[in-house]
Amino acid sequence: MAEHYGTAVIPARVGKPRDKANAEGTVGAITTWILAALRERNFFSLRELNEGIREKLDRFNAKPFQKKEGSRLDAFLAEEKDLLLPLPKNPYELSSWKKVTADKSYHVLVEKMLYSVPYEYIGHEMEVRLTRNVVEVFFEGQRICSHARIFGRIGQCVTVPSHMPPSHREHRQWEGSRFIEWAADVGPHTEIVMRGLLSAHKIEQQSYKSCQGLVRLGDVHSFERLEAACGKALLYTPRPGYRNVKTILTTGQDRVDPVAASEKKPEEEARESLGGIVRGAEYYRGGNDRC
Repeated sequence: MAEHYGTAVIPARVGKPRDKANAEGTVGAITTWILAALRERNFFSLRELNEGIREKLDRFNAKPFQKKEGSRLDAFLAEEKDLLLPLPKNPYELSSWKKVTADKSYHVLVEKMLYSVPYEYIGHEMEVRLTRNVVEVFFEGQRICSHARIFGRIGQCVTVPSHMPPSHREHRQWEGSRFIEWAADVGPHTEIVMRGLLSAHKIEQQSYKSCQGLVRLGDVHSFERLEAACGKALLYTPRPGYRNVKTILTTGQDRVDPVAASEKKPEEEARESLGGIVRGAEYYRGGNDRC
């Protein structure tokens, strides 16, 4: 509170009442002049009581000193008034403190609400200063972040993008138009598949996980293979899903040249269609020696 109002608190020494003789004397005088003077009066509201105290306080401050000239009011106007600091814009708020630990999602739980902290502090114990309107988070005495306090439904979450790891922050910045723009750079088949993924749900955001998966496939297998796999998937269904494309890439079906496959000779196709478990007519012509 002293820091908030730009002042300092200097306690008197223990067992040395002379350090604060003037303050103690004034307490006794105020008790006599104000509390004793009002003890017989009845007040029916706090405002009425404050008005009665103000009246007696003004009379007390204007009363002349007994052993020197002037009054407390004169001393205030001559020596103290010009040295007063202006009051802060906001009044001081009482606060409470508690210890918290940031979870793996880089959030701390305060009064059943979640507030983000920089992801570097995951797993560290911190202190939270909680006021009526603000939540401040401290680590080893240093404030690392603050949030406007939230109220209402339990479990609400406040996340600052700068608190997120780079990978999470990048994922958060993706949206439908950016997914389509990225797919168009890969190729026309990938763009068709991406548009199909985005339109697969009534709420577009529900498709973002599959779209992000398609982006990762491009990073892992190369854009050329992803475009080929999307083209292969479109031969099977007009609306291929993420798993369809992933299976084609995993099994290497995207590497099969459809033109070369179409140029195979009839006998080669017949041989492949027979497979290894078909023995053929020649097997059965030898009689028992084949058994």
